Amino acid sequence: MILSIKGAAKNVTGSKHLITTNKGKKILLDCGLYQNSAKDNEELNRHFGFNPADIDAVILSHAHIDHSGNLPLLVKQGFTGKIYATPATRDLCEIMLLDSAHIHESDIVFINKRRLKAGKSPLKPLYTVKDAGKCMKHFYPVPYNNEFIINEEVSFNFTDAGHILGSAVINLSIQEENKTTKLCYTGDIGRPNDLIIKAPEQFPQADYIICESTYGNRLHDDAALAGEKLLQIVRDTCITRKGKLLIPAFSLGRTQEIVYTLDCLKTQGLLPPVKVFVDSPLSMNATEIMRKYSDSFNDTIKHYMEKDDDPFGFNNLVYVQDAEESKALNDYKEPCIIISASGMMEAGRIKHHLHNNIGKENCTLLIVGFVPPNSLGHRLLRGDKQVKIFGEVHDVKINIAAINSYSAHADYNEMIQFLSCQQKQKIKKIFLVHGNEDVMYDFKIKLMEAGFNNIEIPDLDSFYELH
Repeated sequence: MILSIKGAAKNVTGSKHLITTNKGKKILLDCGLYQNSAKDNEELNRHFGFNPADIDAVILSHAHIDHSGNLPLLVKQGFTGKIYATPATRDLCEIMLLDSAHIHESDIVFINKRRLKAGKSPLKPLYTVKDAGKCMKHFYPVPYNNEFIINEEVSFNFTDAGHILGSAVINLSIQEENKTTKLCYTGDIGRPNDLIIKAPEQFPQADYIICESTYGNRLHDDAALAGEKLLQIVRDTCITRKGKLLIPAFSLGRTQEIVYTLDCLKTQGLLPPVKVFVDSPLSMNATEIMRKYSDSFNDTIKHYMEKDDDPFGFNNLVYVQDAEESKALNDYKEPCIIISASGMMEAGRIKHHLHNNIGKENCTLLIVGFVPPNSLGHRLLRGDKQVKIFGEVHDVKINIAAINSYSAHADYNEMIQFLSCQQKQKIKKIFLVHGNEDVMYDFKIKLMEAGFNNIEIPDLDSFYELH
């Protein structure tokens, strides 16, 4: 069989990996969007590098848009097969792909205004809400730890990746010439001490592993201190300086972790009496799905829920859905906390809140997740004194803070711990994906120091014959 890397090669977004069996069956692992600020994103997102109509099946690791976000275009361009995912991932994709489609439709209006002024022809959105709806008809839910047969050559099972709700490691068994090859695709690897989700499971022995490497050269801060640091920032911003605390957060996973932390602080009587706004309709819907799948929660939060049955709701917490309510927060004069998407600050309502507060010295921007190079979040985190938002240059006067321990991605020690269930001598090759190039090379060295060998860092469109 042939493995071809069609996305997330020396890059942290756009995950797509294509398996072609000896009999010509084509299985696509993930179908994500490129989401950083690179100029070639538009081209990479519109053109897959293969014919979607030729793909027999898609197996999806999880619902994050950099792994699932181009599925509607895949269907639009001719894919007719099934999209296999865990039940929770299927439910999350229903809201996340619809939200993504809304963003594409609204963004193209703004883009086309600029194109028409420049004398260029207008573009169509990558896909529409209608396309996202059609895509959902192709989903086929498969529970964890159930061996599922796709065809005479290929079967797979999902094990829990512990990254977000429904996230899975894809464990493939491929039968060719009376031999079985075991291929593992990790998707995104979660952390053993996640605030909400269960720890990653051990996965079956593999011959080949496609492994993420987002934090391949970093160690996270102590998660136990995250609540204390968040409380300190809340007090400093909202009580001492009487400003607004802006927290850009992914609608799925990070938002619920922050809300749960604030809920715990409220229960302990430590949270100051300030309003907390979750300004994201998607976050609100994702939180409802989280409640539905509480069996995926770890023992700590389950124990907490014995005394507080809703860890994502408390007095002074307001979920904002209506756009007018969101705009009204610009005129809200009292100190408050605003949690809003997106985490990378490249789109969504958080950009509007930054636009209105970036020049205020009494306010704070708290970064709690990964911000890729070239993104607005990265420029702010590295200390740029001026940034451009909606085409307007702003002086950065807002205070910038960061808490690294909230990441849903394992650091390099945690990834090595995750891989330690494997017998190293039986692994023929490890392919590193979903990471920046310099990080991948650092992680390769750390893997080799831990006893792993034959580690490959693929280029985009590279292909490998797997025996």
